Amino acid sequence: MTKKYPVTLVCGGGGLWGIAWMTGLAKGLADHGVDIRSASMFVGTSAGSVVGVQMTSSISTDDLFIRQTQVSKQPYERAPTAGRLESMMEVVQRPWDNDEDRLRAVCKLADDANTISTEQRRQDIVARLGLVDDAWPKKGLLITATDMRTLDLQVFDANSGVSLVDAVSASCAVPGVWPPTRIADRKFIDGGFWRTAENAHLAEGSDSVLILAPTGRINGGELSRNVGLQFDIKRLEERGSKVAVIAADDTSLNAMAPGPLDPATRQPAAEAGRLQAANELELAQRAFGF
Repeated sequence: MTKKYPVTLVCGGGGLWGIAWMTGLAKGLADHGVDIRSASMFVGTSAGSVVGVQMTSSISTDDLFIRQTQVSKQPYERAPTAGRLESMMEVVQRPWDNDEDRLRAVCKLADDANTISTEQRRQDIVARLGLVDDAWPKKGLLITATDMRTLDLQVFDANSGVSLVDAVSASCAVPGVWPPTRIADRKFIDGGFWRTAENAHLAEGSDSVLILAPTGRINGGELSRNVGLQFDIKRLEERGSKVAVIAADDTSLNAMAPGPLDPATRQPAAEAGRLQAANELELAQRAFGF
């Protein structure tokens, strides 16, 4: 970023569980007078790409919450084939010598997997977003994906010439679980596999940064153990940004029990996020200059 943004909201990965938790958190904060949708820039990765799109859409926070918590209002979501997520995690968690080797193995897994069709997956993303059209929002929104050929982080925005649905499909393309997204002559997978689940470095140039990190406390139970995220936070702070992080608490993490990609997690995760908001209010208020 070269422009200075007052507040950037960074939304990280976490599957359907993460989408629901961040939506519930947004609802709870709004109920306490803090509207995180008032941020001037949004960065979305994987689950966060969905939340980023919805936070910049005309769908109200109340309606977004209802879409997670009321069965009759929930968009259709298919659960992944049994064992797919576990196979992906086994590859990711191997002791790799470097990121390039890890990414190449993840991309091979994505290429070799027998998943649903790309058209089926695109239809699922359209239903998940719940938008009236495929237009990019007027507010600044960055959506990340990983380029399978170059292994680089791809950042899509309104000027990329890529449809919003395709950008979200690419960002949510969990390797080995869902098909890669083809855009022109390139194929892309989930942006959370590039380096961190948040890609918070993209908020550089912002006065204040609020990071929603659904999985921020999973590794070791402490945010400080999330080394990649902590590196980005330190770098942002060194360059003048005030940074705050909200990660899922124990109750919210417990709502992930069926698995982060299981549609059954939506209602309990959204409710847990809404309740957690009361404990995060002061932090969010500071981020938005209250």
